[in-house]
Amino acid sequence: MFNKIVQKIFTKFTTFKANPYHPLVWINGNPKIGKNVVIAGFSEINANHVSVTIGDNCDIASFVSINAADSHKKCVGLLDEIERKDIVIGKNVFIGSHSVVKGGANIGNFCVIGAGTIVEGVDIPDYSLVVGNPMVIKKGYYK
Repeated sequence: MFNKIVQKIFTKFTTFKANPYHPLVWINGNPKIGKNVVIAGFSEINANHVSVTIGDNCDIASFVSINAADSHKKCVGLLDEIERKDIVIGKNVFIGSHSVVKGGANIGNFCVIGAGTIVEGVDIPDYSLVVGNPMVIKKGYYK
């Protein structure tokens, strides 16, 4: 009941729509989110004008940003528009608190993204552990 009240207030005073995950999760655009996905509070998924896919059985911790848009090149005059790239997160992926998943990332199945990791726009193989900034990919860590 409390979550529904918080979400009603939150959606009334912001542009964010209600979601089934947590009342304080921001979802922009229309990401494709699989079954049995957990998205904790204060996390953001920005899928405006781009494809963001999250597979089944994923666990996205609090304060995670999954953001397909990058405006820094527009800001400094190198591009005329915001750069947007698709994001694919496979099934059974854990993303630790305070991580950022940037546009162009393709995270394989059964991967763990450690807390505070900045995931660049690269392909990450199945069963990998990804940690740090800059990120380090430990391929096959969970095989």
